[in-house]
Amino acid sequence: MSPRPASRRAVTVADIARAAKVSKATAARALGDYGQVSDAVRSRVQAAAEELNYRPNALARSMNTGRSNTIGVVVGDIENPFFAHAMRGISDVASRAGYDVILTNSDEVVEAEQAAVDVLLDKQVDALIVAPASSARVEHLAAVGAAGRPLVLLDRRADAHHYDSVTVDNRSAAVRATAELLAQGHRRIAFISTHDHPAPVYTPGATITMSSVADRVAGVMEALTDAGIPSPERTIRLDARRRGVDAVTRELLEDDDPVTAIIASDSLIAMTVFQTIRTLGLSIPGDVSLIAFDNPEWTSITTPPLTVVEQPIYELGAAAARLALQRIHGERVDEESVVFDATLVSRASVASVGAAPRASVAAPFPIAAALPNPCDS
Repeated sequence: MSPRPASRRAVTVADIARAAKVSKATAARALGDYGQVSDAVRSRVQAAAEELNYRPNALARSMNTGRSNTIGVVVGDIENPFFAHAMRGISDVASRAGYDVILTNSDEVVEAEQAAVDVLLDKQVDALIVAPASSARVEHLAAVGAAGRPLVLLDRRADAHHYDSVTVDNRSAAVRATAELLAQGHRRIAFISTHDHPAPVYTPGATITMSSVADRVAGVMEALTDAGIPSPERTIRLDARRRGVDAVTRELLEDDDPVTAIIASDSLIAMTVFQTIRTLGLSIPGDVSLIAFDNPEWTSITTPPLTVVEQPIYELGAAAARLALQRIHGERVDEESVVFDATLVSRASVASVGAAPRASVAAPFPIAAALPNPCDS
């Protein structure tokens, strides 16, 4: 074999070709594992590449093979533990299949999501997994199919379009969470979301443009209506991102007829609600019962530990990656919509109405300050 190049420049295919005594085109085919190359030549080229510490040019490889061995992912908020756990599922499955993952963040803004999709397509990713900021405004996702790339929606649907999706049965989960509170005698039950909704109070029949939130609201409304609660929409808040979770929580708890229970649409919202309740000198669950969607570790080590709706988040991400890989490889996929069940994990943050006297209780275990802009998973 030839000695290493004396300069510190990147090793090229031409360098490998000279070292292996083959043409540049043959070296490219052997390194890219495409076209006709004998086993002996392939072995010689690979040995030369190893000796010279060759790092392949991913862009050039994708131009030759039509594949980059990458999956692009767009999520709403990379600070949200939900998406962190889902990404672990995606990356584990992708890595085992020999694929890299490129992660981008939309901050739940449709225009930012569109820009991220364009960037990922420019990078020649083999498939995209997207948690759409809006289940209604998804016209830009048509560019993925137009580019011949598979698309899988994560956590949220686009009901008017036939895209593959991996979601959780949020409606049934919300019914169970609300029923848990109703069984303890609660009648003033609030639901808090940071979904960008034009009005602070939900109006029955109004469009909610994120399917996961729409399903949770539908579940809460169903359970409250079946229980005979009049005007249950009065305590559903969908604008907490704009007004702030703390302000919305205070409004609900300082009302002349305060709520006695709150369902938080994700764990970041629950963290702020938890802190606000304590700041107001109220106790959980003596004065206010609290249930959170998602089950990060902190919810089990607070006092009291929180009752949560546990979603199979890792499995959600893993299933999205498997579906994307099946589409990449042209495998027949019978089911385009994968739906997981959620589990209600009962802990000590739910009690019957008036179970303990109103009292000021100091927060016993320091938890991290709530992030400024939580967003629903």
